[in-house]
Amino acid sequence: MKEENIRIVEDYLRALKESDLAGAHLADDVIFENPMVGKGKGAESLRGFLSGFLPAIKDVRVRNHVAEGEWVATRWEADTVFGVIKIADFFRVREGEIVEAYGYFDPRPIFG
Repeated sequence: MKEENIRIVEDYLRALKESDLAGAHLADDVIFENPMVGKGKGAESLRGFLSGFLPAIKDVRVRNHVAEGEWVATRWEADTVFGVIKIADFFRVREGEIVEAYGYFDPRPIFG
C-alpha cells in the first residue's frame, strides 16, 4: 500500500511538472488546504487553483516521502519563475485517489 500511495502522489507532482492535471488522481470531493487559498473542497476547485500556477512552474524535485497507512508526507521543491519554493505536503490516499491534500510553504516569494 505504501508504494502505491507514493506512486499516486508522484503522479500528482508529475502532473504539476508537466502542466497536465489530467494525470493527478484527485477524488471528486478532495479536501485541500494551503497558504494561498486556505481551505477548499472539490477536484475542480483544486484544479482551478493549480491551473493558475502551472505556467510559473519550471521543475518539480521530490526530496523525500514518508508513508504510513493512507498518508504520504512529501517534501519537495517547485522551481518557479518566483524562485525555488520549498513545500511540505501531506496527502491522504484512498482507493487510488488523493482524498485530502494539505500544503505548507512560505508564499512570500510569490507576492514579491
